[in-house]
Amino acid sequence: MANTLRSIIRQELTQKREEGCDTASFEEPIQAALKKADGGDDSAIEALYESLVGLEPSTTFPYDEPSTLEAIRAQRPNGPRRLDVELTDDELLDRIHGGWLGRAAGCALGKPVEGWPKARIDSYLEFTGALPLDDYLPYSEDHPDGLVPSCPESTRGRIEAMERDDDMDYPILGLLLLEKRGLDLTSRGMASTWLGYMPYQLLYTAESVAYRNFVNHRWPPESATYRNPFREWIGAQIRADIFGWVTPGWPKKAAELAFRDARISHVKNGIYGEMFIAAMLSAAFVTNDIGRIIEVGLSEIPANCRLAEAVHDTVAWCGELSDWEQVWTRINEKYGHYHGVHTINNAALVVMGLLFGADDFETGIVVAVRGGWDTDCNGATVGSILGAICGARALPAKWVSVFNDRLLSFVRGCNENTISGLAARSFQVAKKIQEERSAPDSKTSESTLAGTWSLKVQWNSVEGRYSLVVKPDLTGTLENPAWKMHHELSQITVDGDTVGFDFLMDKNGWQTEIRFEGIVRGDTITGDFFTGTGDMRVTGVRE
Repeated sequence: MANTLRSIIRQELTQKREEGCDTASFEEPIQAALKKADGGDDSAIEALYESLVGLEPSTTFPYDEPSTLEAIRAQRPNGPRRLDVELTDDELLDRIHGGWLGRAAGCALGKPVEGWPKARIDSYLEFTGALPLDDYLPYSEDHPDGLVPSCPESTRGRIEAMERDDDMDYPILGLLLLEKRGLDLTSRGMASTWLGYMPYQLLYTAESVAYRNFVNHRWPPESATYRNPFREWIGAQIRADIFGWVTPGWPKKAAELAFRDARISHVKNGIYGEMFIAAMLSAAFVTNDIGRIIEVGLSEIPANCRLAEAVHDTVAWCGELSDWEQVWTRINEKYGHYHGVHTINNAALVVMGLLFGADDFETGIVVAVRGGWDTDCNGATVGSILGAICGARALPAKWVSVFNDRLLSFVRGCNENTISGLAARSFQVAKKIQEERSAPDSKTSESTLAGTWSLKVQWNSVEGRYSLVVKPDLTGTLENPAWKMHHELSQITVDGDTVGFDFLMDKNGWQTEIRFEGIVRGDTITGDFFTGTGDMRVTGVRE
């Protein structure tokens, strides 16, 4: 672990500074400790790291950036929350299909130059005679500075499928859990899906840290914060799309699902990025007005956060300047200090791409990618939103036909996919969610976990009955009289409709910790017992 701390303590210092903490007193001691650590003594690094992570934002920090759903909602501006959707089933399927195809096109465009700064991209494009860019990047190994694109399979004339990319893996992972749990999707369920379906070595930065934390039984939300200096980077933002595609016209729900996903690996602006994108995608099924879509996205995140400020700035610059490269210069001047895969600076490029590509899909993804930084992520997000607005049938053939309806992935059991098939499955989830949206709300005098509940627990063919009692002070018990089981609850949590608790179960003389996480809707509760070896479905009613 000391080696891990050596590798991340500098980034933690940067992260704390960006969160508004006074880190000045840590600069020199960290440098000194790192030099000493070369001789094998890591105790000073350990002590400094623990002190550093305990810092709180300064009282003069001008932003308010919570990481719980209730607090986020309390600080968001007014918004529509729900919008009327006037699409036939065929039109809705086409629009979802457009989202998948658009995401693939933008991702493939940016993939060969992922991580390149704008100047490097421009140099390569000028050398290959590809400016103005109106197609996928050409492949060349002859640049005088040795610039060679990665992934030749995603360059002009070589594309036969959407190559594997984490930007395309994440919508599949989200789809798998949505098919299984729908609106009952939970953060712990998402963590279990990662463990069951995604190889560790193909996750990066915050997602890699979160996965390591899962394996060490540090579950959400601790998985997002424990020794994770990447907790506001772009990883959650690129997981948003599926939650917007399946909640057309319901930005509040899109943002809520995105929150449950984001909190497993991110905090603050890392969470807001995913909520913002999901809400924009939800709105894209209702209006083609990009300005309005951005407003809807902003209405689901705190008004006084750094991400909202960056979005407002970018919208203003796009309104003031007619040249996207001049807008990019403004973005770079104010937000270019963030890491190249941070949420805030890349979200600004997404907004720029959307506004300049409002009437032209090609312009949107090209502008997003030529802006540099996390090029495949930004191209994918802009392509997804513009694709959902256009629909698959209206997307330019030169950008989407090259995939031959194929998408490759490292998600277990989903290595070879048809894009149309993924769209059809997403459409089925969206229809089920539409049905739940139209159902009348449950009526109850209580909406929290406090009370007495009758639970049914299903484990394969075995069914158990439990009585759950939770007091207002968030203490409680879980009992099964037939099996003579009595469990004291710990770690009882309530955040909006999402609830959870832990208990210990004796198994042949040794105790295993079981976590419940689920959703309360009026007088009903649904969720899962997570055992570490499998999930047990739980349903119940308030007595």
